[in-house]
Amino acid sequence: MSEVPEVRPPVVTPVRVVIAVCLIAPFVAMLWVGSYAKTDPAFIGIPFFYWYQMLWVLISTALTMTAYKLWQRDQRARAVRKGGESK
Repeated sequence: MSEVPEVRPPVVTPVRVVIAVCLIAPFVAMLWVGSYAKTDPAFIGIPFFYWYQMLWVLISTALTMTAYKLWQRDQRARAVRKGGESK
């Protein structure tokens, strides 16, 4: 008689891929300096190089918050599937 192996949900899910993209995108945008190492177009007198980076501060905040909320939802769903209590 053979034992049936425990079926576990996959570790890499579409939601987790979205979370990873949300967290990696700001790094890629900031490390690819050649894409924003210029002065034009200026925005209210601020060279592109500076306002682009400041814009990414706001975008990074939104992406990190999105990743966190998706992670919380994913963890609650996994707990419910396991039969645990959700918070």
